[in-house]
Amino acid sequence: MTAAALDHLLDRNKAVVARHLQAENAHALQATLDTLHPDCIFEDLPLGQVYRGKAGAAEYYRTWWNAFQIEVRGVARHWSVEGNIVAETSYVGTHVGRFHGIAPTGLPIHLPLAVVITFEDGLMSGERFYYDAGALFRQLGLKDRPAGL
Repeated sequence: MTAAALDHLLDRNKAVVARHLQAENAHALQATLDTLHPDCIFEDLPLGQVYRGKAGAAEYYRTWWNAFQIEVRGVARHWSVEGNIVAETSYVGTHVGRFHGIAPTGLPIHLPLAVVITFEDGLMSGERFYYDAGALFRQLGLKDRPAGL
């Protein structure tokens, strides 16, 4: 692929991510799902959870959105490899609902994370999340990882 073609691909993919983040921060589920490929895969590696397809992605978003008043705080840095994107960002919010069996605490969270985003047919085809789950649980007032995670 030529450098110009890669630049065009990256610009297109960055625009999809920008639409995705805007919809995600608005908790607009359908608009968020519209940026995803039908066969997308979401991998929450720290929690050992995998969500497949748009139905799985919707479950992933509902899990986080129901548990936290949360916002994705932009992209601090990003790198591109053949049009795919690796980004550093963070979740910032308050724990207001059940999260994997953890009752709401009302505590704030700030969760730095890295995400690998892949693309297919001009849509996001996957997100693979890397973050410190122990830090998340400590911010929720827990000493240990909840059973089953």
